[in-house]
Amino acid sequence: MGRPTSRVSRVVMSGPLAPFAEVYKRELSRRRYTPLTVVNHLRQVARLSRWLEANGLGVAELSGERVDEFLALQRVNRGQHGQLSRPGLLCLLDVLGQLGVVAVLEPAGEGSPTEVLMDSFQRYLHDERALAPGTVRNYVQHAARFLGGLSPSGLDSVRAQDVTAAVLRESAAVSVSATQNFVAGLRSFLRFCFITAAVEVDLSHAALPATGRRRSSLPRGISQSDATALLSCCDRRSVLGRRDYAMITTLLRLGLRASELAGLCVDDIDWRAGELVVRGKRARQDRLPLPADVGQAIAAYLKRGRPASDRREVFLGARAPYAPIASGTVSSTVRRACRRAGVAEIGAHRLRHTVACDMVAAGVPLVQIAQVLRHHSLQSTAIYARVDIDQLRQLAAPWPGGEQR
Repeated sequence: MGRPTSRVSRVVMSGPLAPFAEVYKRELSRRRYTPLTVVNHLRQVARLSRWLEANGLGVAELSGERVDEFLALQRVNRGQHGQLSRPGLLCLLDVLGQLGVVAVLEPAGEGSPTEVLMDSFQRYLHDERALAPGTVRNYVQHAARFLGGLSPSGLDSVRAQDVTAAVLRESAAVSVSATQNFVAGLRSFLRFCFITAAVEVDLSHAALPATGRRRSSLPRGISQSDATALLSCCDRRSVLGRRDYAMITTLLRLGLRASELAGLCVDDIDWRAGELVVRGKRARQDRLPLPADVGQAIAAYLKRGRPASDRREVFLGARAPYAPIASGTVSSTVRRACRRAGVAEIGAHRLRHTVACDMVAAGVPLVQIAQVLRHHSLQSTAIYARVDIDQLRQLAAPWPGGEQR
């Protein structure tokens, strides 16, 4: 018996959105939504169209805010969360925008001087310093909090005392590590202000580093049996299983960060040379050898698992519209595999620790470990020297009075 198919023609649509149903349907199909999902999205648009008509609204008045208002009412009145899809309605807005039906938003004004400064600082962090998006957001938030604590004159009268007072206020409210992050963002902001002549003196050195007793634990990898269990629990007969297997294999063999794995592109893999390019922090690019098992796992996913897409990222989402995965998806994939394998739940970064710990156990020099992990400084790699407890015991001085008689 053949698989039943949905009859999209049965969706009856009236109201202002009815003329755009066909082009919306084609766009959903182009984004590789399944026929059943296309039906559900069309039914949702049909309800939206009737809601617009009942409220005397036209297509030109449809916006993201209207979509959120409609969805909120649907949840209250129908209580059917499973049949609601905000991405589906945002796809509709894209279609209407391409057709020129939805009014083009007026460009926002320059805003206040503080907003202009924050926008410039954000572009500086992203374009000039090539920081990760999460770091950029944190630094901008730290800078905004610093400006909020200044006098009404703002940067015009800022002094070193104001910088010190801001660090003290932060340290009294948050942990040591959070204060250190605040100081890093504040220093970057003050250097930016000096470079752009927003202040006459470089006050970044006035943001003194925060110190405190912090727990110093040994780097933690996972055992070989747990690593084998993570790989074995991936069902390589399924599309999702082949993707998860390729991701976990790459993490375990190359020690990539979650963001590096998510950003890996097809063009970064040189199959003939057996190498791949890793795009790391601060736009750094490193060329690593491609192990045979990693190449086989990725090739199997590309041939018999990866959805057809014009995106160049290797790993895509498991559901339409099949966008590239995010860093969070990498960690959630590892945690999901842990639950299937029945091992302690960990994140993707623990697999990076595993690679380093295995190399230490094999006697690989720290310099070579730093090259594999792509550390900017050997100090970052030095923490793995503590993993070899037997070697550390040879460096320890004898305890007074502990000699055997």
